[in-house]
Amino acid sequence: MKTAVFGGSGFLGSHICDSLSAAGHDVTIVDLRPSPWLRSDQTMLTGDILDEGIVRAAVDGADMVFNYAGIADIGEANTRPVDTARINVVGNVMLLEACRAAKTKRYIFASSLYVYGKSGGFYRCSKQACELYIENYQAMHNLPYTILRYGSLYGPRADTRNAIHRFVREALTTGCITYYGAETALREYVHVDDASVATLSVLSDEFENQNIIIAGAQPMRVGDLFRMIGEILGKELTVVCHDDPNSGHYQITPYAFMPKMGRKLTPPLSVDLGQGILRILEETHRELHPELQAEGGYLLPTDD
Repeated sequence: MKTAVFGGSGFLGSHICDSLSAAGHDVTIVDLRPSPWLRSDQTMLTGDILDEGIVRAAVDGADMVFNYAGIADIGEANTRPVDTARINVVGNVMLLEACRAAKTKRYIFASSLYVYGKSGGFYRCSKQACELYIENYQAMHNLPYTILRYGSLYGPRADTRNAIHRFVREALTTGCITYYGAETALREYVHVDDASVATLSVLSDEFENQNIIIAGAQPMRVGDLFRMIGEILGKELTVVCHDDPNSGHYQITPYAFMPKMGRKLTPPLSVDLGQGILRILEETHRELHPELQAEGGYLLPTDD
């Protein structure tokens, strides 16, 4: 099956592309920058989601179109509201229109659990607007879709905009973690590998015109996550919490009483959170100390 993945050079998008290619699909990645993880069996198209020519060229002939492009960080969205509306919302509509014209078989959109509530600031606003456009394109033009509402993702290829990646880096470099919320905040962390497996499963017909939640199976308080990182490192971490009500993050749940229903999809097998964090610690330590290499569980200087 021919697929086009907008935002395929990013953290989640690149993993989705790898999973699609591994499953035998023909993958074209569309992004502002070339993917650092581009495979030999993938095609790279460098361009902007707001460029109609690029969008039409990528969508033409694609059976399924994935939209993982846009501003995904809450803090960035709150400081760039106009760009968030332009890239997330207008870019989404331009992509929908191209899919309508090309008679795409399915439009798959990366949304967020924040659409269920009042947290999330301008990021949440943009995702809610996108979902409304997608649902109306289906109603008015019969464009099939699947909306995927992801929980708190973590894993390899993330940068410091990702919460767990930033926590790990701060713990390794300073021994102090800064968090703009309360330690009692509850999250359902989901490893990006598990999210990719779940995403591929929604390609079947039963998930057409469905809103699907992809989140972790085990809720954890942020404070317990900090203690887990400290125990893995074998040291006491200093945690500084700024419980900022304007941060846009929710406390216990993203849900508010709003008519945004969705089925929850949890992979039967999942990456253990502790093992996932250990892997991020190892990768981050290797990045910070390239002069060391792992051998038999020990860190040794390289021969160079």
